[in-house]
Amino acid sequence: MSELSTVLNRLAQALEGRKGADPRSSYAASLYARGTDAILKKGGEEATETSLAAKGGDKLLVVRETADLWFHCLIMLAHSGLGPDDVLAELQRREGISGIDEKASRPGS
Repeated sequence: MSELSTVLNRLAQALEGRKGADPRSSYAASLYARGTDAILKKGGEEATETSLAAKGGDKLLVVRETADLWFHCLIMLAHSGLGPDDVLAELQRREGISGIDEKASRPGS
């Protein structure tokens, strides 16, 4: 298992444990308690902040905003019954395939 996978899975396990926690005791628990729309809204906000940071060119801010985005993606995945290994498996499946070819192979493309 790679270091990235190890870190993501450790964080995913912690987030999974927050699902039933008191929303007043955990930020993640408060998002889970507010439901899908709140989780998706926060993910969208983080994606926008990450894009703006990249446009601004501050490398430290890009890293910090990307960490926030990944964190919120992990919450969304857990809420959907998925985890980082599901995403890593898909990325591995796509390895060596042209992005154009991969997208064309999707149903409805």
